[in-house]
Formats: sequence, C-alpha cells, structure tokens
Amino acid sequence: MKTKEFVVAVTVLTLVAYTLTLSLAGEVFSAVQTSKKVSNSGTITAVGVGVYSDSGCTNPLSSIDWGMLEPGSSNDETCYIRNEGNSVSTLSMSTSNWNPSTASNYMTLSWDYGGQTLNPDEVVQVKFTLSVSASIDGITSFSFDITIVGTS
Repeated sequence: MKTKEFVVAVTVLTLVAYTLTLSLAGEVFSAVQTSKKVSNSGTITAVGVGVYSDSGCTNPLSSIDWGMLEPGSSNDETCYIRNEGNSVSTLSMSTSNWNPSTASNYMTLSWDYGGQTLNPDEVVQVKFTLSVSASIDGITSFSFDITIVGTS
C-alpha cells in the first residue's frame, strides 16, 4: 500500500511541477495524444443476493477483472444475480473504496438492471459497464468495490 501512495504522491508532484513550468513559460503547448492503458479488478459484495458468472448459478462471482482499458473506452461484463432471500426483492448497486480516490472522477460503473422485482430464487442477467473518460490522466491501475443489495 505504501508503494502505491508513493507513486501517487510522485505523480501529483510531477503534474504540479509540469503545470507551473507551463504557466511560467507563458506558452501554449498542444497536447500530444498517446495511448494509455489502465487495469483493474473490482471486488463484489452481495447482500441478500448471490452473484454468479453463469446462468445456472453454480460459479459464485466475487470479483470482476476489467482487463486493460484505454482512455475513452468501456468494457462490459455479464453476471447473474439470484434472489437468495425469502421475499420479493429489488436490487441496488453502489461503488466504494476507489483507489486512487480520484479514479472515480474518470470512471463510471453502470448496469442494465431495469428495477424489476425478483422472487425468491429468481435469477436475472445483468450487464455491468465500466466506462473510462478520454481525459483520464495519471492513473495506470485502480480498484474499487461493488456492492449489490437485494431489498424487500
């Protein structure tokens, strides 16, 4: 964890120095577009539901490997969510623990769940989409937690 904090601190100091250099020089430089990639694996926590990688709900899914993502791109991952409670539920999803915390300024997680109710043991297919802003800078790896809750 200390190494990641050091890398973030060095990156921030470098960016501040770069910005000050540009403002002191008084010149306008055009941005040079380069290919950057960011990688991640997201952890999934489920409350009252099960999250699976297969429609038969035999392979529990505790994380999503988003792979390498380019700025301005998105990646879809499909999973299956089963109501493992005793009553009808609706689902909600949230993200937390972004590392680095600024990653949440450049990335958005969405899903195609339509708000329908799920009966006990009912399964719904859900597609998560992680979108990365074209303006992401200084982030080469990241992590975050996904929480899915079934509410009666």
